[in-house]
Amino acid sequence: MKLLTLNCHSWLEENQLDKIKILAQTIKEQEYDVIALQEVNQSIAAEHVNGIIKKDNFMLVLLDYLKKENILNYEYTWDFSHIGFDIYEEGLGILTKHPIIEKYSFFITKTVDPNYWKTRKIIGTKIKYNNKHITFYSCHLGWWGEEEEPGKQQIDTLCDEALQDELIFLMGDFNNDANKRNEGYDYLLSKGLYDTYQLSKVKDSGITVAGKIAGWDNNKAGIRIDYIFSNHKVEVNHSTVIFNGTNKPVISDHFGLEVEIDLKL
Repeated sequence: MKLLTLNCHSWLEENQLDKIKILAQTIKEQEYDVIALQEVNQSIAAEHVNGIIKKDNFMLVLLDYLKKENILNYEYTWDFSHIGFDIYEEGLGILTKHPIIEKYSFFITKTVDPNYWKTRKIIGTKIKYNNKHITFYSCHLGWWGEEEEPGKQQIDTLCDEALQDELIFLMGDFNNDANKRNEGYDYLLSKGLYDTYQLSKVKDSGITVAGKIAGWDNNKAGIRIDYIFSNHKVEVNHSTVIFNGTNKPVISDHFGLEVEIDLKL
Protein backbone atom coordinates (compact mmCIF):
# COMPACT_ATOMS: atom_id res chain seq x y z
CA MET A 1 0.00 0.00 0.00
CA LYS A 2 1.34 3.42 -1.00
CA LEU A 3 0.42 6.53 0.99
CA LEU A 4 1.10 10.24 0.45
CA THR A 5 0.52 13.24 2.69
CA LEU A 6 1.03 16.86 1.66
CA ASN A 7 0.18 20.28 3.06
CA CYS A 8 -0.78 21.91 -0.26
CA HIS A 9 -0.59 25.61 0.74
CA SER A 10 -3.21 25.88 -1.96
CA TRP A 11 -3.87 29.06 -3.93
CA LEU A 12 -1.04 30.74 -2.00
CA GLU A 13 1.64 29.34 -4.29
CA GLU A 14 3.11 31.04 -7.35
CA ASN A 15 2.41 29.13 -10.57
CA GLN A 16 -0.22 27.16 -8.67
CA LEU A 17 -1.71 25.38 -11.70
CA ASP A 18 1.71 24.18 -12.85
CA LYS A 19 2.25 22.75 -9.37
CA ILE A 20 -1.13 21.00 -9.39
CA LYS A 21 -0.13 19.44 -12.71
CA ILE A 22 3.08 18.10 -11.12
CA LEU A 23 1.06 16.64 -8.26
CA ALA A 24 -1.39 15.00 -10.67
CA GLN A 25 1.41 13.52 -12.78
CA THR A 26 3.09 12.14 -9.65
CA ILE A 27 -0.17 10.55 -8.50
CA LYS A 28 -0.42 8.92 -11.93
CA GLU A 29 3.17 7.61 -11.70
CA GLN A 30 3.03 6.38 -8.12
CA GLU A 31 -0.57 5.12 -8.02
CA TYR A 32 -1.04 5.96 -4.35
CA ASP A 33 -3.75 4.05 -2.53
CA VAL A 34 -4.57 6.95 -0.18
CA ILE A 35 -3.57 10.62 -0.30
CA ALA A 36 -4.13 12.97 2.65
CA LEU A 37 -4.04 16.70 1.88
CA GLN A 38 -4.08 19.74 4.15
CA GLU A 39 -4.73 23.44 3.42
CA VAL A 40 -7.06 22.34 0.64
CA ASN A 41 -8.61 25.72 0.02
CA GLN A 42 -11.49 27.22 -1.93
CA SER A 43 -12.50 30.86 -2.31
CA ILE A 44 -15.31 32.10 -0.08
CA ALA A 45 -16.72 34.00 -3.05
CA ALA A 46 -16.63 31.06 -5.48
CA GLU A 47 -19.76 29.41 -6.86
CA HIS A 48 -21.14 26.29 -5.13
CA VAL A 49 -21.06 23.23 -7.38
CA ASN A 50 -21.71 20.27 -5.04
CA GLY A 51 -22.95 20.84 -1.48
CA ILE A 52 -20.23 22.75 0.36
CA ILE A 53 -17.75 22.24 -2.49
CA LYS A 54 -17.08 25.33 -4.60
CA LYS A 55 -15.87 25.72 -8.15
CA ASP A 56 -12.23 26.51 -7.33
CA ASN A 57 -11.83 23.89 -4.60
CA PHE A 58 -8.23 22.71 -4.86
CA MET A 59 -9.37 19.09 -4.69
CA LEU A 60 -11.75 19.53 -7.63
CA VAL A 61 -9.07 21.23 -9.71
CA LEU A 62 -6.65 18.40 -8.88
CA LEU A 63 -9.24 15.84 -9.93
CA ASP A 64 -9.68 17.71 -13.24
CA TYR A 65 -5.93 17.47 -13.84
CA LEU A 66 -6.05 13.76 -13.00
CA LYS A 67 -8.80 13.35 -15.61
CA LYS A 68 -6.50 14.98 -18.16
CA GLU A 69 -4.00 12.25 -17.25
CA ASN A 70 -6.78 9.69 -17.80
CA ILE A 71 -6.87 8.88 -14.07
CA LEU A 72 -10.53 8.45 -13.15
CA ASN A 73 -10.51 6.00 -10.24
CA TYR A 74 -10.09 8.30 -7.22
CA GLU A 75 -12.90 9.14 -4.83
CA TYR A 76 -12.57 12.07 -2.45
CA THR A 77 -13.57 13.45 0.93
CA TRP A 78 -13.32 17.16 1.80
CA ASP A 79 -14.48 19.38 4.64
CA PHE A 80 -14.01 22.99 5.67
CA SER A 81 -12.17 23.89 8.88
CA HIS A 82 -11.76 27.67 9.07
CA ILE A 83 -11.37 30.91 7.14
CA GLY A 84 -7.83 31.62 5.98
CA PHE A 85 -6.38 34.93 4.80
CA ASP A 86 -9.92 36.41 4.86
CA ILE A 87 -10.74 35.01 1.41
CA TYR A 88 -10.41 31.22 1.62
CA GLU A 89 -12.31 28.39 3.22
CA GLU A 90 -9.43 26.23 4.37
CA GLY A 91 -10.12 22.53 4.52
CA LEU A 92 -8.71 19.03 4.43
CA GLY A 93 -9.05 16.32 1.83
CA ILE A 94 -8.51 12.62 1.25
CA LEU A 95 -8.25 10.89 -2.11
CA THR A 96 -8.43 7.11 -2.44
CA LYS A 97 -8.82 4.62 -5.25
CA HIS A 98 -10.50 2.10 -2.92
CA PRO A 99 -14.20 1.91 -2.00
CA ILE A 100 -15.16 4.41 0.70
CA ILE A 101 -17.22 2.77 3.44
CA GLU A 102 -17.67 5.73 5.78
CA LYS A 103 -16.61 9.37 6.15
CA TYR A 104 -15.78 11.29 9.34
CA SER A 105 -15.33 14.92 10.33
CA PHE A 106 -14.82 16.39 13.81
CA PHE A 107 -13.27 19.35 15.62
CA ILE A 108 -10.22 18.95 17.86
CA THR A 109 -10.27 22.51 19.21
CA LYS A 110 -12.48 24.03 21.88
CA THR A 111 -13.67 26.63 19.42
CA VAL A 112 -15.74 25.53 16.46
CA ASP A 113 -16.09 29.02 14.96
CA PRO A 114 -14.94 28.82 11.33
CA ASN A 115 -14.18 32.55 11.35
CA TYR A 116 -11.35 31.95 13.84
CA TRP A 117 -8.16 30.70 12.19
CA LYS A 118 -7.18 28.57 15.20
CA THR A 119 -10.24 26.36 14.74
CA ARG A 120 -9.06 22.88 13.72
CA LYS A 121 -11.02 20.05 12.18
CA ILE A 122 -9.99 16.50 11.22
CA ILE A 123 -11.50 14.43 8.43
CA GLY A 124 -11.43 10.67 8.01
CA THR A 125 -12.26 8.00 5.48
CA LYS A 126 -12.80 4.30 6.09
CA ILE A 127 -11.95 2.21 3.04
CA LYS A 128 -12.21 -1.41 2.03
CA TYR A 129 -8.81 -2.86 1.21
CA ASN A 130 -8.32 -6.58 0.53
CA ASN A 131 -11.68 -7.22 2.21
CA LYS A 132 -10.55 -5.45 5.39
CA HIS A 133 -11.54 -2.01 6.70
CA ILE A 134 -8.82 0.58 7.29
CA THR A 135 -9.42 4.19 8.36
CA PHE A 136 -7.28 7.16 7.32
CA TYR A 137 -7.37 10.67 8.79
CA SER A 138 -6.07 13.88 7.25
CA CYS A 139 -4.76 15.97 10.15
CA HIS A 140 -3.66 19.59 10.54
CA LEU A 141 -2.92 20.40 14.18
CA GLY A 142 -1.96 23.58 15.97
CA TRP A 143 1.23 24.12 17.96
CA TRP A 144 2.23 22.49 21.24
CA GLY A 145 2.78 25.75 23.13
CA GLU A 146 -0.48 27.38 22.03
CA GLU A 147 -2.33 28.86 25.05
CA GLU A 148 -5.85 29.33 23.65
CA GLU A 149 -5.99 25.94 21.96
CA PRO A 150 -3.35 23.79 23.72
CA GLY A 151 -1.60 21.21 21.60
CA LYS A 152 -2.01 18.54 24.26
CA GLN A 153 -5.79 18.99 24.26
CA GLN A 154 -5.89 18.79 20.46
CA ILE A 155 -3.93 15.52 20.48
CA ASP A 156 -6.14 14.13 23.28
CA THR A 157 -9.30 14.92 21.32
CA LEU A 158 -7.86 13.51 18.11
CA CYS A 159 -6.82 10.25 19.72
CA ASP A 160 -10.02 9.86 21.73
CA GLU A 161 -12.03 10.23 18.53
CA ALA A 162 -9.86 8.36 16.05
CA LEU A 163 -8.03 5.56 17.85
CA GLN A 164 -9.76 2.19 17.76
CA ASP A 165 -8.89 -1.49 17.58
CA GLU A 166 -8.94 -1.74 13.79
CA LEU A 167 -6.03 -0.39 11.76
CA ILE A 168 -5.93 3.41 11.40
CA PHE A 169 -3.46 5.90 9.98
CA LEU A 170 -3.10 9.54 11.03
CA MET A 171 -1.54 11.52 8.18
CA GLY A 172 -0.66 15.16 7.84
CA ASP A 173 0.89 18.33 9.20
CA PHE A 174 1.12 17.94 12.98
CA ASN A 175 3.08 21.18 13.60
CA ASN A 176 5.28 19.41 16.14
CA ASP A 177 9.00 18.97 15.56
CA ALA A 178 10.23 15.37 15.94
CA ASN A 179 13.50 16.63 17.44
CA LYS A 180 11.87 18.46 20.36
CA ARG A 181 11.64 16.19 23.38
CA ASN A 182 8.71 16.13 25.81
CA GLU A 183 6.45 18.02 23.43
CA GLY A 184 3.86 17.03 20.84
CA TYR A 185 5.81 14.37 18.98
CA ASP A 186 6.66 12.44 22.13
CA TYR A 187 3.11 12.89 23.39
CA LEU A 188 1.71 11.39 20.17
CA LEU A 189 3.96 8.36 20.60
CA SER A 190 2.83 8.04 24.22
CA LYS A 191 -0.69 7.48 22.88
CA GLY A 192 0.45 4.17 21.42
CA LEU A 193 1.06 5.51 17.93
CA TYR A 194 3.86 4.30 15.68
CA ASP A 195 5.76 6.69 13.42
CA THR A 196 6.08 4.98 10.03
CA TYR A 197 9.33 6.91 9.46
CA GLN A 198 10.88 5.19 12.46
CA LEU A 199 9.50 1.80 11.37
CA SER A 200 10.79 2.13 7.82
CA LYS A 201 13.51 -0.16 6.50
CA VAL A 202 14.70 2.56 4.11
CA LYS A 203 14.39 6.26 4.89
CA ASP A 204 15.90 9.64 4.08
CA SER A 205 16.26 12.70 6.34
CA GLY A 206 12.49 12.94 6.80
CA ILE A 207 12.70 16.76 6.69
CA THR A 208 9.43 18.24 5.41
CA VAL A 209 10.02 21.97 6.05
CA ALA A 210 13.38 23.38 4.99
CA GLY A 211 13.22 26.91 6.37
CA LYS A 212 11.03 29.72 7.64
CA ILE A 213 7.29 29.34 6.99
CA ALA A 214 4.15 30.66 8.70
CA GLY A 215 4.09 29.37 12.27
CA TRP A 216 7.79 28.49 12.17
CA ASP A 217 9.26 31.97 11.80
CA ASN A 218 12.52 31.11 13.59
CA ASN A 219 13.19 27.91 11.70
CA LYS A 220 16.57 27.96 9.98
CA ALA A 221 17.37 24.26 9.85
CA GLY A 222 15.16 21.58 8.39
CA ILE A 223 12.41 20.14 10.60
CA ARG A 224 10.24 17.05 10.47
CA ILE A 225 6.63 18.02 11.25
CA ASP A 226 4.65 16.03 8.65
CA TYR A 227 3.98 12.41 9.57
CA ILE A 228 2.14 9.21 8.87
CA PHE A 229 1.31 7.46 12.16
CA SER A 230 -0.34 4.10 12.68
CA ASN A 231 -2.03 2.61 15.73
CA HIS A 232 -0.48 -0.79 14.96
CA LYS A 233 3.09 -1.75 14.20
CA VAL A 234 3.23 -2.24 10.44
CA GLU A 235 5.97 -3.25 8.03
CA VAL A 236 7.20 -0.16 6.21
CA ASN A 237 9.33 -0.72 3.12
CA HIS A 238 10.34 2.89 2.64
CA SER A 239 9.62 6.42 3.86
CA THR A 240 10.54 9.14 1.40
CA VAL A 241 10.27 12.92 1.31
CA ILE A 242 8.92 14.12 -2.05
CA PHE A 243 8.39 17.51 -3.73
CA ASN A 244 11.56 18.80 -2.07
CA GLY A 245 13.48 19.91 -5.17
CA THR A 246 15.53 16.72 -5.26
CA ASN A 247 12.74 14.17 -5.49
CA LYS A 248 10.31 16.09 -7.72
CA PRO A 249 10.00 19.90 -7.86
CA VAL A 250 8.87 21.90 -4.83
CA ILE A 251 5.10 22.53 -5.04
CA SER A 252 4.29 23.88 -1.55
CA ASP A 253 5.90 25.43 1.52
CA HIS A 254 5.87 21.87 2.94
CA PHE A 255 7.44 18.89 1.25
CA GLY A 256 5.34 15.77 0.85
CA LEU A 257 5.85 12.45 2.60
CA GLU A 258 5.23 9.08 0.95
CA VAL A 259 5.47 5.64 2.50
CA GLU A 260 5.06 2.14 1.17
CA ILE A 261 3.58 -0.35 3.62
CA ASP A 262 3.47 -4.13 3.34
CA LEU A 263 0.13 -4.94 4.91
CA LYS A 264 -0.31 -8.55 5.94
CA LEU A 265 -4.08 -8.57 6.31
